[in-house]
Amino acid sequence: MRIAVNTRLLIKDKLGGIGFFTCQTLKIITRAHPEHTFYFIFDRDWDTEFIFSDNIIPVKVKPPTRHPILWHIWFQYSIPRLFKKIKPDLFLSPDGFISLHTNVPSLTVIHDINFLHFPQDLPFSVRKYYLKYFPLFAKKAHRISTVSEYSKKDMIENYALAPGKIDVVYNGVDSIFKPLAKEEQQKIREKYSEGNPFFIFIGSLLPRKNLPRLFKAFDLFKRETKSPHKLILIGDPMHSFREIDQTFSVMKFKKDVLLIGRVQRDETALLLASSRALLFVSYFEGFGIPLIEAFRSEVPVLAGNQTSLPEIGNDAALYVDPFSVQSIKEGMIEIDQNKMLREQLVSKGVTQGEKYTWDRSAGLLWKSIEKMLSV
Repeated sequence: MRIAVNTRLLIKDKLGGIGFFTCQTLKIITRAHPEHTFYFIFDRDWDTEFIFSDNIIPVKVKPPTRHPILWHIWFQYSIPRLFKKIKPDLFLSPDGFISLHTNVPSLTVIHDINFLHFPQDLPFSVRKYYLKYFPLFAKKAHRISTVSEYSKKDMIENYALAPGKIDVVYNGVDSIFKPLAKEEQQKIREKYSEGNPFFIFIGSLLPRKNLPRLFKAFDLFKRETKSPHKLILIGDPMHSFREIDQTFSVMKFKKDVLLIGRVQRDETALLLASSRALLFVSYFEGFGIPLIEAFRSEVPVLAGNQTSLPEIGNDAALYVDPFSVQSIKEGMIEIDQNKMLREQLVSKGVTQGEKYTWDRSAGLLWKSIEKMLSV
């Protein structure tokens, strides 16, 4: 079988959440199925680290997809032209986008539809594209995979899809996320936070990550506890960074907030394992990979109580109202000062984290492919 795969998000040193999903699942699937040929379709020069096995044929298709207009050209015109040449049996698209101008059966992975609930969080052109085309992609696709029961229910309700069309394929977690010895933790603290304990946030600096309220809550936490804690943020600024920047600029304790941007994955793992707790109080998530990275690192988690996060975290996180600065602040104090709670969360997190592996994710995604083949 010839399987065409949209791999435009496999960009060296720039893998986001969907990029990691794409990388990890495809690495396992392509190696496990040497009997099939996979056409990896890139929109720029590819890195050889993403050519996981001999049954992969990389193809570069222009133009680079850096803008909604270019997305449209790439998927609706360039991809159909390529399909006429390679004649694939199936098109797998891990980022939700598909071509409306081809009859090749498509399996798309729509991770969430946050843009439907919070369109104001996106630039106008991106918002307009998502709101117009994702309902069409969902209808056109032969099958859909998504990363949580929450996202499945959300699409069923908003796109009027049959439940049997959608498979839940949970994310996994990298093996580099693991506990760190106390002495090694202290070395990381000496390197980044002057030896002081620190909370950590991991993720793109997007509006739905709720950083303005997190900053305000951290200010209150510092004022009330007089603690030496720092707050470290790992991630790149994305759309609508202005409110985040404005809130940060007026913080009383902004000198204790360290925005270190994107760092290598192994360094992220060391920082997470050395933290007091992960603060992940998003008001919308289709999954929330940092939760399970923290579980594997044996780090307690403070999470928002909205959308998919309670499903993914179960009873292994302390949940707060992400729309309440007071609730977030009180959660920070509780998770910092209640040693018994931290120990309980870590213990439960170890059990919960075992549910999520990339082997399981790849297996579930392959089952979705098999369902298409059996039709």
